[in-house]
Amino acid sequence: MGVSVARIRVLVVDDHRIFAESLAAALAAEPDVDVAAAGSGPAALRCLDRGVAEGRRFDVLLVDAELGAGPTAAARTGPDGPEAAVDGISLVAGVRRTQPAVRTVVLAEKDDPHRAALALQAGACGWVAKDCSLQRLLAVVRGVLRDETHLPPALLTGVLRELTAARKHRTDSERLVESLTPREREVLRCMVAGLGRKAVAERLFLSPHTVRTHMQNVLGKLGVHSTLAAVALARRAGVGPAEPTPVLAGDVVERGGQPA
Repeated sequence: MGVSVARIRVLVVDDHRIFAESLAAALAAEPDVDVAAAGSGPAALRCLDRGVAEGRRFDVLLVDAELGAGPTAAARTGPDGPEAAVDGISLVAGVRRTQPAVRTVVLAEKDDPHRAALALQAGACGWVAKDCSLQRLLAVVRGVLRDETHLPPALLTGVLRELTAARKHRTDSERLVESLTPREREVLRCMVAGLGRKAVAERLFLSPHTVRTHMQNVLGKLGVHSTLAAVALARRAGVGPAEPTPVLAGDVVERGGQPA
């Protein structure tokens, strides 16, 4: 009787078609690896969703660091029409959020400590050179499935420096947010949610003039000069958007001009 071998399902995501297909073919030659390839971020997300629906989830995602950035990333047409390009880091973050069991490894043409740190913060488990050997890549694929993190030795110092700086930046942002009053934090969360002054006033049962004062206080205490800058700082501090206002059971909701 033959021994059953656990299969590793890998999805290669690269908008350079020749590279993606060549890498997929090389990986598929391994007896325990099943491979598929996607040429864009949206196509990768469809593959992942299809794998879940069919009960054949992918285990590892190999993502091009420059996905969506080169001339080959021009507007593509998907099943529902033209699709916007999705960059590699955003794809990593999206997959981490929607399918946390999938391990992601970023494939890069050059060492870049800043982008490698961003990839790790987004949820990547590794950063590997595109020109590394197949044996090295397979070792990384199998390693991340054991919850290992893989980085080229030459990148370690730079990535640690970037992560330390990012943590300090976040700590400074958190300290500024903590200086706000509870009401000002509510207003800030509404700003993060993209609500304008009138919408914030209606949500918090305040006058537009009072909201304007709170917004000015928020900008002053955070040391910024625009709503966009305040929102960026809030996100660094981990401040999420205000939750949507729930529709109460007694509310009348109209559809097509008729009461529900």
